[in-house]
Amino acid sequence: MTLFKISLRNIRKSFKDYAIYFFTLILGVAIFYIFNAIESQTVLLNVTSSTKELIQLMINMLSGVSVFVAFILGFLIIYASRFLMKRRHKEFGIYLTLGMSKRKISMILFFETLLIGIISLIIGLGIGVVLSQLMSIFVANMFEADMTKFEFIFSTSSCIKTLIYFGVMYLIVMIFNVITVRKCKLIDLLQYSKKAEKVKLKNPIICIIIFVVSVIALSYAYYLVTGGVTQLDDATDIFLPIILGAVSTFFIFWSLSGLILKIVMSIKNLYYKGLNSFTLRQISSKVNTTVFSMTIICLMLFITICVLSSALSLKNSMTSNLKELAPIDIELYKKRNVNKEDAPILGYNEYQIEDTYHTIEESLEKVDFDIDDYLKDIVHVNIYATNELTFLNTLGSELETVKKEFPYIDLYSAEAIVKISEYNRVAKLYGNPIYELEEDEYMIIADFDSMIAIRNKTLEKGTTITLGGKTLIPKYSECKEGFIEISSNHINTGIILVPDDVINEAWLEEEHLLANYIGDTDEEKEETENIIINLENHPNANMINLSASTKITIYEASIGLGAMVTFIGLYLGIVFLISSAAILALKELTESTDNKERFDMLRKIGTDEKMIHKALFTQILIFFMFPLVLAIIHSIFGIMFCDYILATFGNEELLKSIVMTASLIVVIYGGYFFITYYCSKNIIKSR
Repeated sequence: MTLFKISLRNIRKSFKDYAIYFFTLILGVAIFYIFNAIESQTVLLNVTSSTKELIQLMINMLSGVSVFVAFILGFLIIYASRFLMKRRHKEFGIYLTLGMSKRKISMILFFETLLIGIISLIIGLGIGVVLSQLMSIFVANMFEADMTKFEFIFSTSSCIKTLIYFGVMYLIVMIFNVITVRKCKLIDLLQYSKKAEKVKLKNPIICIIIFVVSVIALSYAYYLVTGGVTQLDDATDIFLPIILGAVSTFFIFWSLSGLILKIVMSIKNLYYKGLNSFTLRQISSKVNTTVFSMTIICLMLFITICVLSSALSLKNSMTSNLKELAPIDIELYKKRNVNKEDAPILGYNEYQIEDTYHTIEESLEKVDFDIDDYLKDIVHVNIYATNELTFLNTLGSELETVKKEFPYIDLYSAEAIVKISEYNRVAKLYGNPIYELEEDEYMIIADFDSMIAIRNKTLEKGTTITLGGKTLIPKYSECKEGFIEISSNHINTGIILVPDDVINEAWLEEEHLLANYIGDTDEEKEETENIIINLENHPNANMINLSASTKITIYEASIGLGAMVTFIGLYLGIVFLISSAAILALKELTESTDNKERFDMLRKIGTDEKMIHKALFTQILIFFMFPLVLAIIHSIFGIMFCDYILATFGNEELLKSIVMTASLIVVIYGGYFFITYYCSKNIIKSR
């Protein structure tokens, strides 16, 4: 009972100076519960069956991510315990001096960890349960679901999962603490606070060389993920810039830790101004542990910024694209005039091969579907292709440039060709501009930015094309924005529009039927949608070659994917951000405890509190800003790479997502900084 009382007293005493530790534990429990409770919250959502499948996929992915998050939080808790144990070396030394055995000290730590675990779990779960109700509203808004059945939910499964995961973490901390106590020596415990890591001034020449080499390597990594991204052969090649970036980051911090002190020491007016010499020495005294932790924190912040910015941008862009890129209710399309030799490649049976020589209406008749009963605003458009006009033929003098910049583009793929009259009917249906062409002119419509840049180079030079013996010149010196296939993102890499009389019907490649549903209400549209979906169950369904895209399915898939990416991005981003800030905060609080006697010595020689607080503020600011500044620089190029990869989804909302990410960093990271500063002031204050 006495040991338990000592543990309870120690916890009360620690709450004041190490509120960040307890706050981080509680926050970790709450966040873990909130994101794992989404499964229970989505059960009551009134959504379609396809959306339910997407929600289930998201829940499965979040469960997998939770395992990774548990490792991150577990590392954070063990890391925090390590620093807190260092802070208490003198206390343990006094216990041993008074005759207490190491076993009893281990029992004190056992009770403390147990109590801290119980307190953090109770408070964290309480906060998590409350905030998860707000999350359920957020989930419903993300999936645009009906909230009429909303009710207060307690997720038993999430609670059990949280208890198990964090119970294991605290058990590991207990084992770690016992091992640490057993290794302690009395002399080291009593003199620990008087020990200081020797400040070793590194050779400035070596530091400069390593810094220059690291900057060059980092610049090359930046180049690979931006200007040289097309040189990456496959997905595994991305590991090269990642490794270069991580290693360069470490050596940049290592070299700067030696250079900055040397440079500042050479500037006498700056070094001896105020308490700058004391502040820089304090920072340098921890250089051996700071460099590695700074690197880890910098990379975690970099991942946080990129993940949050890209996730939020993807969700917003996909949502904003829907009205523009899916302006009609349904698109039916089929391959036409397929040779029997191509059947195995396409996976068609003999009936489907025969069906490619029939129109869409004729195919629908085989499954007893009359388009006049269900569809309106019907527009037909055919897409033609011929080996007379490949991507290679449209490049002109830009061929070598494209080969160099985009070595993996299929230059021999046939271009998609559409009659200008048919495209204008599509454009009118979509509400897009219509065009006119002279008999010797052609134009290109596209909406995929990277390919537009390539095609514009050739159009600017007036590259001609030849079709059916006719030479055509470009009407415009750039691509015009447009598309035919409905989608949730920009996928049109280029369609050649030509005068109607240029087309040879033997070139027919695909047939598309675009239309709206006759019903006006959502219920009527859903009913028509279900009828079309159920056509696949018709006895003759395997005899036709027909595919469909609908606004409803595109909308649900986009909403689902956007929500999935957003939730996972928020989950990882917030955990990484909290972990980074907490590691820095705990390290600074521990160092403030170790340095208390040094600050007392400053007071004895006449230093006023204002100067001491300024020195403390500067020291903590440098520790927090070092990894953040380099992480921001990394993120500029990281976001450019993400923007390139996600180009088809659009980047209309990228700036907004970056602002939101920056706001989150200011609130969480900045909040930890100021709390750390005020807690450190409390630790070093004169008693």
